[in-house]
Amino acid sequence: MTTQNTKIANVRKHGGRLAAVCALAALLTGTAACTYDDARPAATQRPTGAAKSTVSTACADGTFVWINVEQQDVLTGVADPQTLGKAGGRLTNPMRSLHTPRTDTTTETGPKVDAAAALRSLGRHVGGAGEDAGFSEVGRSAPGVEGRPTSLDGPGTIVEYAFVREVVADFRYTCPDARASTGRATSWMVDGTGLLDCDEPVKSLEDSRPAQAAARLSCRPDAPAVKG
Repeated sequence: MTTQNTKIANVRKHGGRLAAVCALAALLTGTAACTYDDARPAATQRPTGAAKSTVSTACADGTFVWINVEQQDVLTGVADPQTLGKAGGRLTNPMRSLHTPRTDTTTETGPKVDAAAALRSLGRHVGGAGEDAGFSEVGRSAPGVEGRPTSLDGPGTIVEYAFVREVVADFRYTCPDARASTGRATSWMVDGTGLLDCDEPVKSLEDSRPAQAAARLSCRPDAPAVKG
């Protein structure tokens, strides 16, 4: 990411292939048409000595249908603005955590669906980084928002922020005997950090959605970054 004066350092992305994008990804949102995908979730075993569960488990050879698939970059952390003089300097303001997405699946109706199988199916539907093993790791939280040491070589009122690309979708899972379950799955693919200058518009930045959110939280209300 750059500014008009090219004084802001490049944004960073982390997390192996899940974050192997050279520049911050632009906001992706949208709803996908239904896609069928066979799943083979592992059988659920009852713990030794546990009472018999009243919640039934879905079959292992059903079919997923995905609808309302949405991807968007969401702000996970932001720092207070730091004013730098003509010589620039090092950013020292820590980021505070705002939102921590967590990979999970919720079965809303019908027999309980294997969470990892649902996330694997969603990853295949989304494609790309969604097919990495980490996408279907149940309970995987987005990384912390601790910033890395960053120095700038020019003036500005600088705000550091962090974000992830969150994926949320609804599903219908149908077994061969016609029993069906419905629910929702959540995961994330890309995490990154960025910098903005409160005195410059952010709408031209590649990661403009989280940048605008960060500006509204940290910059003064009449700052150019907040206005656009």
